[in-house]
Formats: sequence, structure tokens, C-alpha cells
Amino acid sequence: MKSPENVTLLLKKWSEGDQSALEKLMPLVYSELRRLAGNYLRRERNNHTLQPTALVIEAYLKLIDQRRPRWQNRAQFYGVAAQLMRRILVDHARQNKAAKRGGSDQMRLSITSAGQLGEQPEIDLLALHEALEELKTFDEQQERIVELKFFGGLSIDETAEVLGVGHATVERDWKMARAWLRRKLE
Repeated sequence: MKSPENVTLLLKKWSEGDQSALEKLMPLVYSELRRLAGNYLRRERNNHTLQPTALVIEAYLKLIDQRRPRWQNRAQFYGVAAQLMRRILVDHARQNKAAKRGGSDQMRLSITSAGQLGEQPEIDLLALHEALEELKTFDEQQERIVELKFFGGLSIDETAEVLGVGHATVERDWKMARAWLRRKLE
């Protein structure tokens, strides 16, 4: 029952207004969302106050709050979920930074185990977010690819499917975006 086809079918039914599809969908996608959240938070500082379950619940609440979502497939769904988790983590980091007035206990995110964006063992999540916002100003597709692969954990093929582009395009843009981010974040 947990196959990608079943998830896609339930997403489409939910898009058509079938609320029972949403009830059947969440148990199927929860473990993957929890895995994504766990990966994000494993790369954070040790005393992080946000737990994977809380991150999943916050993202879930934002997902179900949408009016008439237009889901195409599971890859798109996980991409949107990744985008929501990124926003939640960035908002959390901003609140933490504001509370500490720029203190040294900022959220840190390791990128060595997340697609090899660079050789640095850790980067500041807010710095990465700001770099991605800058990248978006001149290449929105590269920014989206980084978001889907790095934050969403999607494969090259899944990213290509979500964006409606070819495998080679995603590979090329992924390499270019990683190189640009590596230079920007050094």
C-alpha cells in the first residue's frame, strides 16, 4: 500500500476534494517526512529545541491548511514539504537569533552529508537561506533544485519530474549551484 503510485493516487484524490484520501495519505508519508525532518535536525546543533516530530507536525499543518491543493505526484508533495520545513527551520533560526540578539548559538547545518555542497563541515542555516535567496534572483531553477535535493532529499530523477525538466538539466544545474554556493558560503 505504501508504493509511490498509491501515494500519487491519494494525492490526486485529495486534490479533487476527497478528505478521506488525506486521512489515508498521512500514515503513508509520515515516516518519509519524519526521516527528512530527522536528517535536517541531525545536522543542527546538539541543543536544538525543535524535534523531528514537531517539525513534521508543523509542516503537516501547513500542508493540510491549503485550499484545493493541486498535487501531481509524490515527488512534488515531498518537494513542497521540504520547502515548508526549510521555512519553518529558517523562521525558528531567526527567532532564536533575535532572542539571543545575534548570540553565538546560531543554528548550524552540516552540508557534508547532504549532497556535498561544499567541503565545510557546517554552515549557518540563515547564511544558506540568504545565499539561496540571492541565487533565486538570477537562477530560480538552480535555487529550486538545491531546495528539492538538499532540503527535500529528492533524487535527480524526482527533482526532474517535479520541475518538468530533463535529468541532464538537473545534474548540470545542481553542479553549478553547488559550486556557486560553495564559493558564496566560504
